[in-house]
Amino acid sequence: MSANERNDVGIVIVGGGQAAGWAAKTLRDQGYAGRLSIVSDEPYDFYERPPLSKDVLLSDSHSPPFCALFPESTVQALQLCWYRPQRAVQLDINTQQILLDSGEWLPFTQLLLATGARPHWPDPSWQQHPQVLSLRSWEDAQRLRQQLKRCRSLALLGGGWIGLEIAAAARQLGLSVSLFERAERLCSRSAAVEVSQYLARLQQQHGVTLHTGCQTLRLDLSQAQPRIRTPQTETEAFDLLLVGTGVELNLELARQAGLAIRQGVVVDGQGRSSHPAVFAAGDIAEHPQLGVCLQSWAYAQNQAITTARAMLDAQASPYDEPAWLWSDQYDVNIQLLGLPAPDLQCVQRHSIDSSLFFYLNEQQQLVHMVACNDGRAIKLGKRWLQSGRVLDAAQLSDPDCVLMSLR
Repeated sequence: MSANERNDVGIVIVGGGQAAGWAAKTLRDQGYAGRLSIVSDEPYDFYERPPLSKDVLLSDSHSPPFCALFPESTVQALQLCWYRPQRAVQLDINTQQILLDSGEWLPFTQLLLATGARPHWPDPSWQQHPQVLSLRSWEDAQRLRQQLKRCRSLALLGGGWIGLEIAAAARQLGLSVSLFERAERLCSRSAAVEVSQYLARLQQQHGVTLHTGCQTLRLDLSQAQPRIRTPQTETEAFDLLLVGTGVELNLELARQAGLAIRQGVVVDGQGRSSHPAVFAAGDIAEHPQLGVCLQSWAYAQNQAITTARAMLDAQASPYDEPAWLWSDQYDVNIQLLGLPAPDLQCVQRHSIDSSLFFYLNEQQQLVHMVACNDGRAIKLGKRWLQSGRVLDAAQLSDPDCVLMSLR
């Protein structure tokens, strides 16, 4: 685009990930023909993150394919004005401008914050050790992939979804894997006890050594090999250490501008923040009904699409989808619907190929569900959850009962 076109005021999206990409595409699909600027701190087109911990690590090609969100031709057709790699360092909502780290002020009529998250480092100094890595970006995945090829033992700090997926990939590559988790069980923030137990069995069956309840873990990085010691274990050296202890939301811009923030940016069902010209999507946007921030592929995509539509049409339908996320570990696809809560009745259903966990409230309505190798059941679960259908626990647990008959 020409210099004159770059100076035109239009919509600005801060972020270059999945939420930003779907928002940009939706704006164009809905007929927005004005200037559309993307500020991204990475030099790449929009890409997906889920394959980074799975397909990219396991690829046997010399250069694994880039996880592009859209074909290159689709991105070009969007006619975007890219500012990359650059960062937005200040947001002035009174004059409706953002300041880039290049020193340039970029005006906007509407702004979408899709700044995502970054890895949480318990100690920032750990990043200086060459054998200590994290995984969030495409470049992180390339470094980790090369390191995994050259090592035989891997330690993982963090028993959440990213840690379990990397553990599965490393075991499939033949590495010795030990996982250390501060909590008493795996994925304790997003999974109930029964599911945590299932995940632990799955990892142990594939040879992962699990250490949970590691509240006082000691990490020694004074030597070439990272060394870990817990009250329950002797000091052990590893070729490589992967830190997967959660993320920190990139809320600096929103906080500096004075937008309403709780866990993340407070938004309504249309993605609108406390300022009418500023919207938020993806990781940093609190789910409008649940009041939590979701690091979910489905949320990043669908909530961004809803928000982009609302930026052009104040009467657009609000976002009202339940929480849904998935994980692939070994040959098991795990899908979670809704969020766990205290005092729910757990109903389990197991077969040779799949496992289902249903969590019902006192009215025998579905609140939360986990399906392992049974995606069709999740589709049914979405209908039950949204309709408030009363279910029979005996039927749900009976492997001879056809779930479709309960539709």
